[in-house]
Amino acid sequence: MQPRMNYRRRLVLTWQLALREIEARYRGSILGMAWSLINPLLTLAVFTFVFGVVFQARWSQNQASTFDFAIMTFAGLMVFNVFAEVVGKSPSLITSQPNLVKKVIFPLAILPLITLTAALFHAAIALALLLLLQGIFGSGLHLSALALPIVLAPLLLFTVGASWFLSALGVYLRDIGQIIGPLVTMLMFLSPIFYPIAALPSWVRPIAIANPLAVSIEQTRDALINGHLPDPGIWALAMATGLISAGLGFLFFRKTRNGFADVL
Repeated sequence: MQPRMNYRRRLVLTWQLALREIEARYRGSILGMAWSLINPLLTLAVFTFVFGVVFQARWSQNQASTFDFAIMTFAGLMVFNVFAEVVGKSPSLITSQPNLVKKVIFPLAILPLITLTAALFHAAIALALLLLLQGIFGSGLHLSALALPIVLAPLLLFTVGASWFLSALGVYLRDIGQIIGPLVTMLMFLSPIFYPIAALPSWVRPIAIANPLAVSIEQTRDALINGHLPDPGIWALAMATGLISAGLGFLFFRKTRNGFADVL
């Protein structure tokens, strides 16, 4: 029976491999880690021009400026990109590293956590930019922003649960990697990133709220931009969904783990 790595060593290993993944992403580029700041700046500039200048989109009657729409959209994209980056890579997490399955005593279950940690690093850069712009050009900083880790906890649990499930399923069903890309893109437009849920017809809103991303996106905006703490009831429901996702995803991963080596 192979020895198991304790939780502390797993956390250290997760952090070390996440740093390696971040470094590998920018290795060889002239600007290096500066791209982690340039990319969100470019994203913000493009969405400000396209939606604010070309389409003259406005978030609400109370927020009529181009900057308001851009910053609201940017906050939604910041949250969505964490989910999209992790889930998009999930189907190939195991299949792209068969040596970890066959030759090395390695806790494969931390692979989604490594990807999530790297995604959170890029989200932290985007968050710092958002807070800076909000403090200078927006309505100022709010103490409710300190609640952001609590606000995002349900989404992070849901994301890692989906990643465990998809990474295990991707070993046995390779087509899943071809499906995830279009599904993530579809989910981006079905999530309240470019519009508030309140802008939807009343009969559509319950469907939109059922989207696991919707609550986290809306509550992130409230905490960072509007200065509102999350509704406890809605947050608790989202947290329950996240915990169920993480539990079922990890259970599926464990149940299918022993067959990885045979397939690969």
